[in-house]
Amino acid sequence: MKHLGKILILLTVAVMLLAGCGGGEEEVAAPEVFRVAVVMPSAINDLAFSQSMYDALSAIQAERGADKFEFVYSESMFVVDDAAAAIRDYASQGYNLIIAHGSQYGSSLQEIAPEFPETSFAWGTTVDTFGLDNVFAYEARAEEGGYVMGVMAAMLSESGIVGVVGPIETGDAKLYVDGFTAGVTATKGEAQVNANWIGSFSDVALASEAAQTHIGAGADILTGTAQMVVGAIGVAEENGVLWFGTQSSQTSLAPSIVVANQVYRWEVVLKEMISLIEGQTYGGQSFLITLENGGLEVEFNSAYALPDEVKTAAQAAIDGIVDGSIDPLP
Repeated sequence: MKHLGKILILLTVAVMLLAGCGGGEEEVAAPEVFRVAVVMPSAINDLAFSQSMYDALSAIQAERGADKFEFVYSESMFVVDDAAAAIRDYASQGYNLIIAHGSQYGSSLQEIAPEFPETSFAWGTTVDTFGLDNVFAYEARAEEGGYVMGVMAAMLSESGIVGVVGPIETGDAKLYVDGFTAGVTATKGEAQVNANWIGSFSDVALASEAAQTHIGAGADILTGTAQMVVGAIGVAEENGVLWFGTQSSQTSLAPSIVVANQVYRWEVVLKEMISLIEGQTYGGQSFLITLENGGLEVEFNSAYALPDEVKTAAQAAIDGIVDGSIDPLP
């Protein structure tokens, strides 16, 4: 009987332990996943505008973990109606944040966002939220890095002629070109900056032609913005002409002639948006990436032998823009 009593006690303890473990498992909630969808005008490896956003989302996912942060994307959405359909579809699937990464998507977002008041939307580059409580806006102060690039270009140019291959004269493209021009002229007043706006963000052939025209006119330094610049970079490399990049790092395309890049780090503002959304603020604010907040980064190509005095001048320009003593758009 004593042995039977011991057995009954052991069985009772075992049942209680199992019950306790079971209750603990029920109390553990699965981690909530923050879900983002992004619509982009070009490919995620365009070395420019779309890649800058893809890289930012990848950085956030690496930081938070794939089990807590996931994102999907629609790339090469050149047709605005197709992009609008993708935005609406993502909204209907319940994503926490839907990013319309392109100023051309603004009118679509203005129409769609009110239909999904508990879904957050973001678009750039702009500061306009349309007065909607579920729309964020973001912009790159691209003139800041543009000015720094212009300082270096002026110091490195032997001909005194610099060529710019621009897409459409708007948004961060115009800011970059204006800042670059200001940096060149502030450093070398007699230098000539020739800007050619080709009227397209994606036409590689036109960008190539524009680069050839600049080189034919004596330019020994080139720069440009948007995904079409891969054509211009190829021409620059063939002719031994130096290149300054922006939006994303373009060094891998032509490491022998790329001097430096202004890289967009959108994660700086995306993290702020995500934090607000998690606190149930779904929009109504605009954000800037700048040299000061680390959203813009001047990345020097280590494979290019940049003279010390040029790098020193570039750093002085960065410091001056950050502390307010230099206005990149005088």
